[in-house]
Parts: sequence; structure tokens; C-alpha cells
Amino acid sequence: MYEGAVQDLIDELGRLPGVGPKSAQRLAFHLLAADEDEVGRLVTALTEVKRRVRFCTVCGNVAQEEQCRICRDPRRDATALCVVEEPKDVVAIERTREYRGRYHVLGGAISPIEGVGPDDLRVRELLTRLASGEVTEVIIATDPNLEGEATATYLARMLRPMGLRVTRLASGLPVGGDLEYADEVTLGRAFEGRRLLDV
Repeated sequence: MYEGAVQDLIDELGRLPGVGPKSAQRLAFHLLAADEDEVGRLVTALTEVKRRVRFCTVCGNVAQEEQCRICRDPRRDATALCVVEEPKDVVAIERTREYRGRYHVLGGAISPIEGVGPDDLRVRELLTRLASGEVTEVIIATDPNLEGEATATYLARMLRPMGLRVTRLASGLPVGGDLEYADEVTLGRAFEGRRLLDV
């Protein structure tokens, strides 16, 4: 336990996701040792992100205007809609440069243990977007974990009667991985998703 302001800083840093007590303490002492300019830049960045960044009114991605740059881009394929859990997932998919459609950010995943149901996500907004009939394929790109699978199953059951093509991102073995370390579910999916080798 430290005194006053130092302990307050450690406590606040410890509330950040993925930051445990030891990491919070290490970050706090790094900031204490940093020069005034470095700390000032961090304070300015935090203040600016809270003041200027919002969520896109169309897809829910982070934006500095009413709509994010992807929703404003007329070159994007409006017939394909990729549904993800969080804005960070949009960044991950964009880095691949394989997808040229639009996105819909749910804001999480169904998790009964944490008390998160479909009404807590941006599912109603998704249905509103699909009502126009412009979208022909919905790609569900939720995380390949229990919550992501539950969310994908829920969305697929809801969307299939709408006559849409509902697909799910393939999952399987990572490049550079060893079969002996793969869990049964991942290995099973890799077998399900196998494809013909063109030689």
C-alpha cells in the first residue's frame, strides 16, 4: 500500500482491462519517473479521445464524425455486412485487406454469466439496417469462444428466415501451429472447413 495520490493512481490503472495489480504498480511508477512533457502528452491524448471520439451512428465503429470513414466510403460493397463484437475487430479485419464490405459492431457478445443478452447488444440496429433490402450477405465474425458462438447462433437463427445469405468466418489451425497443441474443437473445425488443394 502506498500513500494518497500514488495509491489512487495504481487503483485507477488497475481498473483498466488486462491490467493487474503488478502491472498497475509498474505503470504508476513509470509515470512518476517520466518527465512532465511525456505525462502531459498522455493527459492530452486521454482528454482528446474522450472529447472528440464517438461511435458511428450507422455501424457503431469508433468515429470522429457522425459516421466512420468506412460508412462514408462509397466504394465499399453495400451488399455485404460483416457483424463483429467490438471496434477493435473492425481494425483486425481491415488489416487483412481481404474484405471490402461494410460492418456492424454489436458492442459485445451474448453472455448469460455476465448478464448480457441480445437486448444489451446492437441487434435492433442491425435489423433496422437489414430492413432496406440492400444487404444480401451477413458475415458473422464474432470471436470463436463460447460467447461468440452463442451470439453467432442467435443471429443466424434470426437472420436466415429473412432470405439472407448468412455465413460465419472459418476457424481452424493457425499458420505455424502444431497439430499436437490444437484443442479438439479447433481441430474439428479445421476438418469441417477443409478445402480442395489445387496443385
